Amino acid sequence: MITSTRRVSPDKSEVRIAFSLDSTQDRNDVAELSPNFPDLEKRLQPVPPCTALRESVHVYREHCKMAREFHQVKHDIAMLEERKRKLLAELVEDDQVAMEIARLEEEFDLLTEENRTLASVHTERAQQLESLWLTDQTGPEDS
Repeated sequence: MITSTRRVSPDKSEVRIAFSLDSTQDRNDVAELSPNFPDLEKRLQPVPPCTALRESVHVYREHCKMAREFHQVKHDIAMLEERKRKLLAELVEDDQVAMEIARLEEEFDLLTEENRTLASVHTERAQQLESLWLTDQTGPEDS
């Protein structure tokens, strides 16, 4: 640890500054931080820092933070792609259902029209039968 005491001006009190080039706390933090990032290419893996240099440790921590963020973004993208795949499958299924509904509606319309035609023919034939029955009933008495 290096300590220095200086007087900035004659009328001010002394200022004491202390610092260390050998920070064991940073080394311990780095030892705990040595994660593995399997998602990253080998050339992009964070390189363990020179623990004697605070800036190196800072850069290493930032690199690890970015690697974790990259992993999270990659995970989010994979989840969104899976969701997209499921939604597309649902869309295809919905299209098939819509086509089947359209086919059934068309078939229903055709059968409804055929039913109307058959009901009309049935009514006509029933009237003709009743007319024939009435003429048959009245016909022999007139002869």
